[in-house]
Amino acid sequence: MAVPPSTRPRRLLPIFLGLFQGALLLFFALFITYDEPSGQAEHTSLVANQVYSTFPFFQDIQVMLVVGLGLLLTFLPLYGFSALTHNFLLLNFSMQWALVLQGLLHHFHHGQIHLDLHKLLISEFAAVTVLISVGAILGRASPCQLLIMATCEIPIFLASEWVIVTCLGVLDVGGTITIHVFSCYFGLGVSKALFRAKQQPLHPKETPTPRSDLMSLVGTLILWVFWPSFVAVLCQPGDAQHRAILNTLLAMSASAVTTVVASSLLERDGKLSPGHLQNGSLAGGVTIGVVADMAMPPVAALALGSLSAVVCVLGFRFLTPLLGRKLTLHDQCGIHNLHGLPGILGAAASVVVVLVASKDASGSRSSQLSPVGGNASEAVEGQWGDGGAGGQALCQAAGLAVAIGASLLAGLLTGAALRLPCLARPPERLCFDDSLYFKIQDQAESPGPDSGAEEGALALKE
Repeated sequence: MAVPPSTRPRRLLPIFLGLFQGALLLFFALFITYDEPSGQAEHTSLVANQVYSTFPFFQDIQVMLVVGLGLLLTFLPLYGFSALTHNFLLLNFSMQWALVLQGLLHHFHHGQIHLDLHKLLISEFAAVTVLISVGAILGRASPCQLLIMATCEIPIFLASEWVIVTCLGVLDVGGTITIHVFSCYFGLGVSKALFRAKQQPLHPKETPTPRSDLMSLVGTLILWVFWPSFVAVLCQPGDAQHRAILNTLLAMSASAVTTVVASSLLERDGKLSPGHLQNGSLAGGVTIGVVADMAMPPVAALALGSLSAVVCVLGFRFLTPLLGRKLTLHDQCGIHNLHGLPGILGAAASVVVVLVASKDASGSRSSQLSPVGGNASEAVEGQWGDGGAGGQALCQAAGLAVAIGASLLAGLLTGAALRLPCLARPPERLCFDDSLYFKIQDQAESPGPDSGAEEGALALKE
């Protein structure tokens, strides 16, 4: 019997995920294993130290991504279930996909990939790029489109990160360039290609309510509390990690205070904008990541936090409307203001810090762990010795250029692929609505007369 058109998009999602998880089960059965336990006391102590030193950071990052980021995306009043669930689904999907790709590229030895906590952590960092990028098209894309976007973004991110960290030797322990800048412009590229040159009008379900803004602000507070763990987890334990935590706390504290100042001054009545608070308070964490473990005075961290908040708030107030009018660029969550602009500011700051810092103090910063499992430290040390601070500063600038260029191009291509009708992009009138994907209790008890027609419209190409 033929499948009704209205049910085809509903079946596409479980089929896609079921095939993916089945293939992953087979891959794990054939190639993934744990390290064989050793009876040596030194090996046992080393493993215990790694778990005790890394797992608390790992837990903090889990809370950030699952709870904090999920709640941050609930500012759309009728899209809370979808925002939280899609964020959770994409995190797990992207982490597993990244674990497979990173294992094949960097850790495949003698037909086996030995799994440990560090490899899982690095895969979760790769998944962060997807969670940030989807903010540009939140509410206007179907789950299938988001999953295809994640499938394309993860390998491109891994290639970009390898070029930036391993080949260029860029210092970026907190992922400012490799994660925040890359994911921002990838998401904007997807948005531009997916919606083309069509100006997206303000949707009636798009305006936040006091309750949805409050939930989003709670997400901001959770992210703010745990952000130092995200920045410092890949630092070498000891002095570098301690300095990264302190610098991150100072920068985020300054960004929180400065956001209130900038938001109040920009509003005619002096009131605060919830959107400014939700994003500007986190901008300091984005900016400081690239220089968090470098030798710089505490006042520099405070200054960067304040500058990042100003840049973020000004971006929401002036740049986002301008890009919408001139370039018809749709950025639902304002990822350009929270991740793009502060990320560029952080990259510029890293160039200045590298040039100003002494050779000895700068050379000690080469102790950060490589996110791709390569020999980034050795590469950085070699570049520093051959080209000096000027050579490293050029590498920092080149890394920023690679991140922006590669992500924009890849995002445009991915966005074009997401326009395929089979991916069931929701019609405009059904965007930003949980009822399209969830069985809401009120609707289940008293379904409206047009509910069936609206569900069937999901299968129609807008």
